[in-house]
Amino acid sequence: MDVMHLRADFPMLQKKMRGHPLIYFDTAATAQKPHCVIDAVTDFYKNKYGTVHRAIYELSVFSTEMYQDTRVKVQNFIKAASCDEIVYTRGTTDAINLVAASFGEAFLFEGDCVIVSAMEHHSNIVPWQLICEKKKAKLKVIPMNDKGELLMEEYQRLLDSNNVKMVAVAHVSNSLGTVNPIKEIIALAHTKGAKVLVDGAQGAPHIAIDVQDLDVDFYAFSGHKIFGPTGIGILYGKLDLLEKIPPYQGGGDMIDTVTFEKTTYNPPPLKFEAGTPMIAEVIGLGCAIDYLQTVGMEYIHKWEQELLHYATESMKVIPNVRIIGNADNKSAVISFVVDGVHYLDVGTLLDLHGIAIRTGALCAQPTMAHFGIKGVARMSLAFYNTKSEIDRFAISLREVISLLR
Repeated sequence: MDVMHLRADFPMLQKKMRGHPLIYFDTAATAQKPHCVIDAVTDFYKNKYGTVHRAIYELSVFSTEMYQDTRVKVQNFIKAASCDEIVYTRGTTDAINLVAASFGEAFLFEGDCVIVSAMEHHSNIVPWQLICEKKKAKLKVIPMNDKGELLMEEYQRLLDSNNVKMVAVAHVSNSLGTVNPIKEIIALAHTKGAKVLVDGAQGAPHIAIDVQDLDVDFYAFSGHKIFGPTGIGILYGKLDLLEKIPPYQGGGDMIDTVTFEKTTYNPPPLKFEAGTPMIAEVIGLGCAIDYLQTVGMEYIHKWEQELLHYATESMKVIPNVRIIGNADNKSAVISFVVDGVHYLDVGTLLDLHGIAIRTGALCAQPTMAHFGIKGVARMSLAFYNTKSEIDRFAISLREVISLLR
């Protein structure tokens, strides 16, 4: 497939920034949107807008059909057993908070344990801290080595020595690019009767997901990272678990019957979708999934791995640059520091060259602490990036370093 042909699908990639053609190396934060997603959302608001589930007029019926069609598209995208296992959320963070609150309320008790990893995004740490504090449970951490790989023997020890109810781990580290062995993590957890939530925010955009093959209990990801709109996310949950855990929020749409004495709830997934939902965003997400399926997840993974190797080799030969995170199995993320130079200065001067990267702690302060740093500069690549962009980045980075050192 021709990457230049694909780039034409993304209007933002045709822009100039600071007088230079835009080089967008921040897809791990949020992905650019293809024309078809933008057009689908615009068309819905202009020509088809109506609410869902609550009326019988034609616009509402049509909106409801499109809304439900996306649920089926998500089911097929991650190979879930049923579309009833697909819950719409506001994003990965919202999905993790839902599971932490609802699963924690039902199954977590004093003395129980939740395990997270040392490389988690704050969104997969803080919700578990909150529920552990509330339920007087313990939070334990899987350590990692200096390559940015989890120490699986320590993970096994944590499982053996604690009453573990939940393991919450990233599929792919947003700060290191490490692809974790989640199938093994899940299998080991299940031998101890623990459930597993996988933060798939950095996994779903780049790796073909099969939740049934993984046997994962919960899998969460965000629409805006898979080239769809902001404000929409997905929580996959095994249906029997979704049926057992209580609703996260109350309101319209999630109810079956309401009296002042008692309320009964809709079955999943509606039980977890209180209020008027993100209708346009859901429709845009469905279009983004169609687009990814057309491009092909196999092609996406192969090209991004080629870009990762090319960029890594290009950066290794730049003096005073140190890559943070060198796991054997990585996604197309390269975090780095420049000796004697602040990461904010690197990002600021690269911006003057029209190059967009992320700087800071990347919502992963414990990861930064492990490596004894406050923050990094991060380039994150997608299938719409090119080797010529990496070449220009390497040249610009050398120029920036010469100015700052």
